[in-house]
Amino acid sequence: MKAAMAEFFGAYAHEIIFLHVLSAFVWVGGMIAIRFAVHPNLQMIEDPKIRLGRTLAIMGKFFHIVTPFIILLLLTAIVMAVGLGFRAAAVDASGNIISQSAYMTYQLVHVKEVIWMVMAMNFSWMFLKRKKGQKFYDSGDLVLAKESVVLIPKLLLPINILLGLIALWMGITLRGF
Repeated sequence: MKAAMAEFFGAYAHEIIFLHVLSAFVWVGGMIAIRFAVHPNLQMIEDPKIRLGRTLAIMGKFFHIVTPFIILLLLTAIVMAVGLGFRAAAVDASGNIISQSAYMTYQLVHVKEVIWMVMAMNFSWMFLKRKKGQKFYDSGDLVLAKESVVLIPKLLLPINILLGLIALWMGITLRGF
């Protein structure tokens, strides 16, 4: 399986890296746009029911747009990690370190993977909180609907933006190795 992924990456490296970077920019860039452009403007809507309804609709549309990009990001990350041979350059079959610098790079790859996985879990939590909020909204319970989603713009989205920017920085750093 590793050999097939390495061969696939070798044949389509440009396309895989492009899709990986595009996915990261759509996800992180979309979150930045939602948090810093859309959210403040939604707060200007005076009617709380309309404001909450628009917020839920925008979040729902964004989450459905970005989900395939998150999946693509994960798939391309796996192919790149194997295809670029980070592990093979760092450790032998027994797990002994071959090269200290290659091992440090291999560790950076793992840190970046962990960041994206934390982001994916946070995204999943936001997705579920928004879905729960939508159910409350549809049933007419605006208080519980708002309580369900209040952490998204205040905490969960900013956490993912920060982690995404760190992961993007690390990706650029890794391309230098």
